[in-house]
Amino acid sequence: MIQTKLIPRTESAYDQPLLIKTLLAQSLRYNPQRRIVYRDLFWMDYIEFNKRVRRLAHMLEGLGVQPGDTVAVMDWDSHRYLESFFAVPCYGAVLHTINVRLSPSQILYTINHAEDKVILVHEDFLPILEAIKDQITTSPKYVILSDKVYGSEKPPLPTTSFEVAGEYEQLLSRASDQYDFPDFDENTMATTFYTTGTTGNPKGVYFSHRQLFMHTMGLVTFFCGYQALPFTHQDVYMPITPLFHVHAWGFPYAATLLNNKQVYPGRYEPEMLLKLLVKEEVTLSHCVPTILNMLVNSPVVQQVDLSRWKVIIGGSALTRGLAKAALKLGINVSQGYGMSETAPIMSVVHLNDEQQDLPMDDQLDYRTKAGKIAPFVELRLVDEEDNYLPQDGHTLGEVVARGPWMTQGYLKDAESSEKLWRNGWLHTGDVASIGPDYYVAIADRVKDVIKSGGEWVSSLDIENLISQVEGVVEVAVVGLPDSRWGERPHALVVVKPGYMDDVTPESIRESIQDRVDSGELNKWYVPDRIVFVKEIPKTSVGKIDKKKIRTEMQEIINGASQS
Repeated sequence: MIQTKLIPRTESAYDQPLLIKTLLAQSLRYNPQRRIVYRDLFWMDYIEFNKRVRRLAHMLEGLGVQPGDTVAVMDWDSHRYLESFFAVPCYGAVLHTINVRLSPSQILYTINHAEDKVILVHEDFLPILEAIKDQITTSPKYVILSDKVYGSEKPPLPTTSFEVAGEYEQLLSRASDQYDFPDFDENTMATTFYTTGTTGNPKGVYFSHRQLFMHTMGLVTFFCGYQALPFTHQDVYMPITPLFHVHAWGFPYAATLLNNKQVYPGRYEPEMLLKLLVKEEVTLSHCVPTILNMLVNSPVVQQVDLSRWKVIIGGSALTRGLAKAALKLGINVSQGYGMSETAPIMSVVHLNDEQQDLPMDDQLDYRTKAGKIAPFVELRLVDEEDNYLPQDGHTLGEVVARGPWMTQGYLKDAESSEKLWRNGWLHTGDVASIGPDYYVAIADRVKDVIKSGGEWVSSLDIENLISQVEGVVEVAVVGLPDSRWGERPHALVVVKPGYMDDVTPESIRESIQDRVDSGELNKWYVPDRIVFVKEIPKTSVGKIDKKKIRTEMQEIINGASQS
């Protein structure tokens, strides 16, 4: 860094740190009468929300939590989770959002590795803790969360073989709603959660108050300012991404800052999601393609007006076929790109003045890209030796990133942290092109790109083609070893009921071959094998599990060769 002239600091001057409590403070100023809703069970306004956040801070103090300690949450998407998003870090502790979809052994690893001192656990997840309690080394205190307390009849709480400190609402009711959150260094760790890879234990990523504050400013700038997907304080927000997954992409912090009406759906059930969408007049959500696919293909959806609903897709690629189906229902759908390590926003689709006037088919060319590079974020492309590559919209390379909210490393894992930040850039492991217009087009994960006959073939491009075949609900493409070509593409396809007579592996292959014959595509884009399945394997956060698909496809091929 160059030597510059720093501003003189008056000894008595106040230098305000960028803390999450500053975001919370805004929620009492403008529209505090707006509601925060949990399913059809509970609602409150922002005045009550602020009181409950402070009660939770007192509760943590009463449980012996010290600044710097870790408090974990195992819950469905709820108002309780939102309260934890603010109370835990504002108190000076670290919030550990546990991925309840991991295996019990992985959950055990994350609890011990994060050194959880208190675990707020929904009664639905008590069996997980019962199975691992004797192996937990941090001697945590447990608080039970239950939806039953919101009903007219309040049945007794479940009994456990381990001691619990009490039930959440009861403990909250005994605590004072007056609490002054202290100032501290903005680089204080605020949250941690664990991301799973293809091998080894989950890796803990972590974020400071400053990083989450800046990520919130980035969201507000991109969505409220540039209107990547128009987002104002009048929108009704409902996440359909688990709150344990990258802070629900940071939107709960932005929605609280803006006093949006917020709706939390609890366990994801298609009927409840659609009921809340209509009843609470939800206008903004985000989710993985799997969830949108489920909703778009629900029989009930035809009876519902979704023309005011805006949806951001992330986690996996938004295919052209799914985008078309959503737009046909009136849903304003587009795509964003990020990862656990980047908090997560790196790019989001942004249609400029000219692109907004394009016919919908032409807009799809943009809506199904990974988006335009987000404000304050810098992305580049590098080759295998980390040399910079041209951003011409055609050249493919690995995406590397910098920005004010990227994780500084992996918790207690210096070796992996250095590998992540090799040469001062965060390495995403994604292969993409970047255009001179700052649009990012993801081709594949580095480990998923298909190398066939010396050419790189994007599995996402093939998925995009197959998704447009009428009757196809979902598709996943992977590369498998081939003695002649190195690798060849193979596809798993889910077909809508009633289309099995019309859609066949041969008809899908012919639809791609037609594009090869017309010169639009190269011949190596035609999959060697197309297998119809009832469902496509997913990871714990709803992403397509290509590791599992490769294994299953290889077994199918081996079985066919032996028969």
